[in-house]
Amino acid sequence: MHKLKKFLKGFKYASQGVRYAFSTQINFKVHSALSVLVVLLGFFLNLSQSEWLWILCAICLVIVAELFNTALEVLVDLVSPDYHSKAGRIKDLASAAVLLTAVFAFITGLIIFTPKLFFFLGI
Repeated sequence: MHKLKKFLKGFKYASQGVRYAFSTQINFKVHSALSVLVVLLGFFLNLSQSEWLWILCAICLVIVAELFNTALEVLVDLVSPDYHSKAGRIKDLASAAVLLTAVFAFITGLIIFTPKLFFFLGI
């Protein structure tokens, strides 16, 4: 029973992490809001199963990258409260990872949504 309680506590800690990111990181809020809009658009345009898999994969990658970025920023601030060029480089690299996943998500969305929107608009 002790292992089950420990396992369930893990969900509590994970949800605290998501709440922290949402309450302190503007980019996390933006990515979350855009994700909701993309999902709503996906329902409206009746995405296929494979299209949903790509969209959800792209959303998940961006959110996970943003969470790792936030974790690295907090860690760097803990171990290097004063400015250090290597600390800045770590933050830049983590931010670049988020940027690349966001670009991937954007391109994935363009590939999937553009033909559907053109069809819907009669273009």
